[in-house]
Amino acid sequence: MGPLAGVKIVEFTGIGPAPMAGMMLADMGATVLRIDRAAAADLGVPMAQEHEFTHRSRAVLKLDLKRPEAIARVLRLIDGADALIEGFRPGVMERLGLGPEVCLGRNPKLAYGRVTGWGQQGPLAQGAGHDLNYIALTGALHAIGRAGQKPTPPLNLVGDYGGGALYLVTGLLAAIIAARTSGAGQVVDAAMVDGALSLMTPIYAMQAGGRLNAPRGENQLDSGAYYYEVYECADGQFISLAPIEAKFHAELLRLLEIDPASMPAQRDRDGWAAWKEVLTARFRTRTRDDWCRILEATDACFAPVLSMAEAHRHPHNQAREAFIDVGGHRQPAPAPRFGATPLAHPRAPGSVSLAETLAAWNLSPGDVAV
Repeated sequence: MGPLAGVKIVEFTGIGPAPMAGMMLADMGATVLRIDRAAAADLGVPMAQEHEFTHRSRAVLKLDLKRPEAIARVLRLIDGADALIEGFRPGVMERLGLGPEVCLGRNPKLAYGRVTGWGQQGPLAQGAGHDLNYIALTGALHAIGRAGQKPTPPLNLVGDYGGGALYLVTGLLAAIIAARTSGAGQVVDAAMVDGALSLMTPIYAMQAGGRLNAPRGENQLDSGAYYYEVYECADGQFISLAPIEAKFHAELLRLLEIDPASMPAQRDRDGWAAWKEVLTARFRTRTRDDWCRILEATDACFAPVLSMAEAHRHPHNQAREAFIDVGGHRQPAPAPRFGATPLAHPRAPGSVSLAETLAAWNLSPGDVAV
C-alpha cells in the first residue's frame, strides 16, 4: 500500500535524519531494510526499541561490516535496490567498500542518498556536529529568540529533520524518478547545513525586502510583533495569535471588543509595546479554554498552545486521526495523506520480519546470513 509500493531501499542505521527519512519512505509504502551494526554503538541517546518511533515499519539485518562476507551480502541487496540511505561521515562507506563508485557500478540506476551535517565536501566536512551547529552556520539560529536574549535552540527540528530528512527524501524521490526515465542513478548529497539554509530562503527574502531588519526578537515573526505572539491566560496556560493580515487583525479586535481607534496602527512598530501590554492584560482575564470558546475556528488566527501530553485530545487532531497507536504507543501518524494510494498502518519497530522484507528482493534470510 502507498504510492511507493514496490520501491526497495537499503538503509544503513544512523541517528537523526537517516532513520526519519527511512520512516517516511516506509510509511509511504517503500520496502526498507535497515542494516544495523552487529554490536551496539554509542549513537545519540539510546532508547528501548519500542520507543524508537522512527524505526517503525521496517526489518533489521544485523551485520559486522568489517567482515568481507557481510559486505558481499549488502552488495547483493544493493544490486536489487532502488535507493540507499547512509549517514556516516564522508569516506566511511568508501572505506567499507560500499561507496558510490562500487554501488553504482553494480546497480547503475541506484539513488545513493547521503545525509550528513556539513556535506560531502568543504573544510568542515570531517568534523563532528549536531543540529544546533548546522543551523548556527546558516543564520537560522541567530534569528530565533526573544529581544535582548541569546538565540534559542528550536529543538532539533530545523537541521536534523527539516534540513536533513525532508531534503534527503525529496532528493531520493527525484533521483528515483530520474533513474526511471534516464536509466542513470546518482549520488544525493543531502547536507543539513544546506537544507536548513534552503529553508531560510523566504527569511533571507524578508531581510532583503526590509521586513526583517531589526535586532532578534523585534521583528514581525520572531516575537517582536504583538500580533504574532503567545500570551499567558488566567490559568497559567498559553494561547497563540497570528493575525498578520489586516482583515484577520480586525476580526481579532472585534472578538476582543477592542476599538482599533484607541490603539496605534498595526504596522506602527513604535506602538507594538503598548499593544502587548493591552493584550497581555486582556488574555490574563480568562482561562485558555475560555479563549478557545471565543476565538477558536474564527479568522482571528488563534490556537491554544498544547503540550505533547494534550495534543492528541484536541478535536481537530482527533478528527484528522493525526495520532495513531503503533505497538501500544501513541505517536504522530504518517504524513502527507494520499487519495488514490492510501497508506498502510505503520508497524512497530521489531515487528516486521526479515523474511517478509527479503521476499521483495526474492531472497531468504539464509541468502544474507554470515
